[in-house]
Amino acid sequence: MEQKYQNKYRVASARWQQWNYGWDGAYFITICTRDRAPFFGEVVNGKMVLSPVGVIADVLWHEITNHARHVELGEFVVMPNHIHGIIILDGNTNDSRTTDPNDPNNTDGPNVGSNVETRHALSLPSPLPENTPGRQRFQNQGKNTISSIVGGYKSAVTKHANRLGLEFGWQSRFHDHVIRDEKSFITISEYIINNPSNWSQDRFFSSQ
Repeated sequence: MEQKYQNKYRVASARWQQWNYGWDGAYFITICTRDRAPFFGEVVNGKMVLSPVGVIADVLWHEITNHARHVELGEFVVMPNHIHGIIILDGNTNDSRTTDPNDPNNTDGPNVGSNVETRHALSLPSPLPENTPGRQRFQNQGKNTISSIVGGYKSAVTKHANRLGLEFGWQSRFHDHVIRDEKSFITISEYIINNPSNWSQDRFFSSQ
């Protein structure tokens, strides 16, 4: 787990309206099913037993790296009514054609054009109150942002479930959290790994 994070994605501030979700970083993703219905299976003796839809959700998550650039996957788990996973973007910032971090048209991240040692240290840019990445986030998802990647994944799972005639639906939105440092990365990774064994204490727990 430490090797995958490697202290490269430190976040210096919590001003998330200034954060562009296409910037390099590690993101903790949670997606729930519609009405939190247990479409994905059940937990038996601390182990997740996947339904056919659960198998689809599991397989297609691991296909993400074949359909999006500069993506690595951290820990991942399918639970009865939600999934948890870590998506790491590593390389998006370096693809930018804008080299001036003070250019108001630069929405690809701070420190663009800087050297290898600093380009992954994601400090936040100066405030852009009328044109922030946060405000643009759901207006223009981009081709390789967290929103576009998760949207593509959700769509693929739904498509395959429908093709097989399986009852299924996602909650319309998803939750994302920018992982701030290596300690948080390890803590979240362990939470994901242990989610099935701690299912009865989970906030998404349902006995149905």
